Amino acid sequence: MIIGEIRRYLRDNNAIRVSRSLRDTAYRALAIKERLSVEKEPTVEDIAKEMGLPKEEVVFALDAILDPVSLFEPVYHDDGDALYVMDQVSDTRSTDENWIETIALKEAMRRLSDREKLILSLRFFQGRTQMEVAEEIGISQAQVSRLEKSALESMRRHI
Repeated sequence: MIIGEIRRYLRDNNAIRVSRSLRDTAYRALAIKERLSVEKEPTVEDIAKEMGLPKEEVVFALDAILDPVSLFEPVYHDDGDALYVMDQVSDTRSTDENWIETIALKEAMRRLSDREKLILSLRFFQGRTQMEVAEEIGISQAQVSRLEKSALESMRRHI
């Protein structure tokens, strides 16, 4: 009875709530995995087929019952500095250099005329060709080329 009360407390007071049906699906999948692993290591497809569920649902259920891992959990330790999960997880899009470049680019674009902003936006952010930009704005391709070159040079001077 005491163990049951402890389990209920941990289940009800956990920060991440997983529905009972999802947990039941995961535990059924684990039981089937255990039963099938007598012959060979079963794949997720094997377990899903046995349960009559899509494999995505089985994977989702099994992932839902995994305990979260701390970012400060040591992954490797070799008589020196430990390697942590945080060291393995990286975000290459949000580096300090990217923030600075984005701010500098916005500042430089703010100094351009509306026409130059439109041309650079169509060319570099929407991937249009100079001919497509020329047709949309109603000028020649050569004029688009000159305006683009002038705008880029102006931005380089500012940055």
